[in-house]
Amino acid sequence: MKKIAYKIIPILFLLTLAGCYSCQSWNNMWGTGPVDQSVAHKFFLDKQCKPLQPAPPAKPAEKPKPQPQKVEPKTTSCGPSSVSRAYPCDDCGVVKISKMMPSEVARGSTFAYDIIVKNVSDMIVTDVVVTENLGADFKYVSSTPSAQANGSTLIWKMDKLEPGEEKTIKVNGSAEAEECVKSCATVTYLMPACANVKVVQPALRLTKSAPTEVLICDPIPVKITVTNTGTGVARDVKVVDNLPQGLTTKDGRSSVTLDAGTLAAGQSKSFEMDLKASKPGTYTNKATATAAGNLQSEATTQTVVRQPILAITKTGPEQRYLGRDVTYDITLSNKGNAPAQSTVLEDQLPAGAKFVSATGGGTQTGSKVTWNIGTLAAGASRSVSVTVSPQGQGTIRNVASATATCAEDVTASASTKISGIAAVLLEVIDLEDPIEIGSNETYVITVTNQGSIADTNIRIACVLEEEQTYVSSTGPTTGRLEGNRVIFGPLATLAPKAEAVWRVTVKANAAGDVRFGVSMQTDQIVRPVEETESTNQY
Repeated sequence: MKKIAYKIIPILFLLTLAGCYSCQSWNNMWGTGPVDQSVAHKFFLDKQCKPLQPAPPAKPAEKPKPQPQKVEPKTTSCGPSSVSRAYPCDDCGVVKISKMMPSEVARGSTFAYDIIVKNVSDMIVTDVVVTENLGADFKYVSSTPSAQANGSTLIWKMDKLEPGEEKTIKVNGSAEAEECVKSCATVTYLMPACANVKVVQPALRLTKSAPTEVLICDPIPVKITVTNTGTGVARDVKVVDNLPQGLTTKDGRSSVTLDAGTLAAGQSKSFEMDLKASKPGTYTNKATATAAGNLQSEATTQTVVRQPILAITKTGPEQRYLGRDVTYDITLSNKGNAPAQSTVLEDQLPAGAKFVSATGGGTQTGSKVTWNIGTLAAGASRSVSVTVSPQGQGTIRNVASATATCAEDVTASASTKISGIAAVLLEVIDLEDPIEIGSNETYVITVTNQGSIADTNIRIACVLEEEQTYVSSTGPTTGRLEGNRVIFGPLATLAPKAEAVWRVTVKANAAGDVRFGVSMQTDQIVRPVEETESTNQY
């Protein structure tokens, strides 16, 4: 008996130390009442059912774990009807499955239960697969969403679960036997280790502006703007503008390279320059922007360069005599393709001529006549005239010039030879008429220069008829008798408007109607000028 007691006592002692085999059995033994089902069938050290394992360490406050869904377990003789599991572990949960089934159902009746799948991490999970292994006595009817059924296994596939996202699966079926029906769910998933790289695409846009029309004397302002319209940095940005022939920069370059450097997304850089044209015409100007990565953009402008082109003509007589006015006609035209603005026409009066008049509103100031024409339209013309009076012999040259904004100055001239003319007048008269035979008669010979220049080498010769006899002669030159002719020495010069007088005295020696003849020659007169005077002698 003692031997049996020695064997029983150690066993009882060990059971006491172990708190029996479970908290439930301990309470059954000591009669302390019901115990929370959550600690059923677990091993404890005392009557208060304290667990043998130590309490888990406290979690850092700065990184709280997602709170698992609270499931109120219900336990029957078959075990708990609701359960939650976190994968891969309770303290490092990523995906949690909560399964809630009714604690009791009638055999053959259809019932439903839920499987809740939740991402309790702060990362996205992908390729989520929920597998439900059905009990042998459970008849599957349907599920929402639909499952892929393979015998007693149901499979649901989910592409991904966002952080905190949960999805509910509802399973419908019935129990075929009056016993415990057990089904187990598992989950698999992928948590990809994702790293991100930002992909950008810079892009260039080039814009260019220039006036559509300018005058040739005006600069052509050009503005070029290059913009990075893409999503990344554009590097080594350059703009090249190869100018068309006839167009250059102010310093004479025909090609321009502009360095824009590095442009961030959305950044722009602008350049401005002034160009000039060497001649009128239409200029098409294309610029190209490039950057690293074979980026390129082009922009084109077109500018029409216009110019007024003045043309002037002047006409006048080639020859005029002194004492006659000379009129010059002037025509000014615009043969260009732009209006000639601020047009002024001037006529320089020739030396040795006096201003008489001008048409078209010309006004004289000093030695100039000026016409303020204003704007002369393209293709238009204007005609005026100016009249002068030559003051001496020689060739006078009349010059007209015109100026206008953006037009080249033009001039035109006309020359006129001004000549003098002697135009001498010969007059002969007798002082008495009639006269008696034996009386003397005096003839007065007057030479007057009515011309504009001096007459030179004036020679007078008189012819006596036989009824008269030479007595004497007087005058600026000496006369002599040669046969029946009285010849005076030449008079060297006779100024314009001057006169010279010679006298010849004769004696009447017979009656009759007598003719006293006088002949005059000068250097300016090709043919002799002859004059006669009749005298009655009785």
